[in-house]
Amino acid sequence: MSFFSVLFPLCLIGAVILYYLLPKKVQWVFLLALSLGFYWFGGWKALLILGFTALTTWSAGLLLDGLNRKEKALPEGSEAVRKRLLARKRLVLALCLILNFDLLFVLKYWNFTAEVLGKAGLPDLSLSSLAVPLGLSFYLFQSTGYAIGCFRGRHEVQRNPFRYLLFVSFFPQMVQGPISRYDQLGPQLLAEHRFDAEQVRDGVQLVLWGYLKKLLLADRAAVVVRTVFGDPDRYGGFFYVFAVLLFCVRLYCDLSGVVDIGRGAAQMFGVELAEHFRRPIFAASLAEYWQRWQITLVNWMQDCVSEPLSRSGLFTALGRRTRKRFGEKPGARIPTACVVFFVWLLIGAWHGAGFRYLFFGLFNGVILAASVLLEEPFSRWRRAVGAEKRPGLFRAFQLLRTMAIVFVSRYFLCAPRLSLAFRMLLKTALHPCLFQLRDGTFGSLGLNGTDYLILGLGVALLLFVEWRQEKGVRIRQTLARQCFLIQWLAVLIPLVLLLWNTVFSGSAIDVSLIYPQF
Repeated sequence: MSFFSVLFPLCLIGAVILYYLLPKKVQWVFLLALSLGFYWFGGWKALLILGFTALTTWSAGLLLDGLNRKEKALPEGSEAVRKRLLARKRLVLALCLILNFDLLFVLKYWNFTAEVLGKAGLPDLSLSSLAVPLGLSFYLFQSTGYAIGCFRGRHEVQRNPFRYLLFVSFFPQMVQGPISRYDQLGPQLLAEHRFDAEQVRDGVQLVLWGYLKKLLLADRAAVVVRTVFGDPDRYGGFFYVFAVLLFCVRLYCDLSGVVDIGRGAAQMFGVELAEHFRRPIFAASLAEYWQRWQITLVNWMQDCVSEPLSRSGLFTALGRRTRKRFGEKPGARIPTACVVFFVWLLIGAWHGAGFRYLFFGLFNGVILAASVLLEEPFSRWRRAVGAEKRPGLFRAFQLLRTMAIVFVSRYFLCAPRLSLAFRMLLKTALHPCLFQLRDGTFGSLGLNGTDYLILGLGVALLLFVEWRQEKGVRIRQTLARQCFLIQWLAVLIPLVLLLWNTVFSGSAIDVSLIYPQF
């Protein structure tokens, strides 16, 4: 079921009412039935794939827990037995990861790989019937993260397969995340929740805020992006800049808006999902930007990829050699930079099957790895320019620098092909074609004056709200301290805007979610 079908908000309201009327001990059963019903709308094949991932990771968790218990019960001096148990644990985890990531590869990357091999002269092995289920990457990363946590003994194993299935399939996080940790989400799903009017109200406000970002801003921005990038030869460099700026608006409002809807819906059931976006526009460096953007994905990569790689024999040996040759501090940065670069290649591939996604990861990986290697020269440069004496000015420089880097990287996400992205970047720099500002091109981008006004005011409101949040103001808590009338207006005004945009307006815009394209 889509978050944007008319049926979803009606079902959500009815489900919340029924949830709090049911006996507390069966609330988790109701959530499981609700989640499986939500996912069933995607078809029985999608549900089957979800079940496969849940079954394999749950089984691996049980086996790993049993091996952990045996290891803890060993007396001192049983190093040989301990090594054999560790080898078994690694085998179990490796089989679990191979099964699930092979499935991800087949569904998401097989046809791209077959196409590349076909261009090299090999037989065409593409499969026309492949379709990526909704949220596959999110629940697969979440489930394998559970298995990795069991391997490390970081949390209790869940022995009930149905309770574990609820953790995997909880519907508010299925569309675009976040990627939750079991020790953070699992206990909440199984706890008994009493009706809390303030919590439900906060959840409703967050849902409405997410709908506003998605339907009023992201969908309008997408019209311009599709128009310009659908026929790029018609436009000059200025309109590429304009389209990429609106792509940035669309990407953020689409992803964070859908996550807000999911987090708000979960909050209505008494469940707090992890924060997935934290005002990335206020990041002072590219590293900080990615610590604020899709936070749980970056945390998963750091926890499940970066940390094991850093401790692996290959990178440990590399660190010894580089420290011996270049000195302690410079030498220690080289393996860290290599790990960062590799992780960003993976993140680029995670975005989708295509060379432009790999280059997107390469672009970010090179800059982030370079920032690790050049940390000391950067520190000396900051002291030389007197950054500490002009903190406000230097902060503004950092923000603009970060946004410029992010802006350039977005060309590789929104251009249909990597070669076109380079061509458009070159045309942006050399051929702005400013005469198109006067020839009526703006009117051919698919939006009218009202749409541009809504976009402008909406982006201004979004920036103001996030600026206040960055200053430490908690918007919903501030609203909660206002009179009853203002609290209701905070709900009714967004609701009226959404109804006008989707029901009563003849120019309502229908654009699908951006994530399935990745």
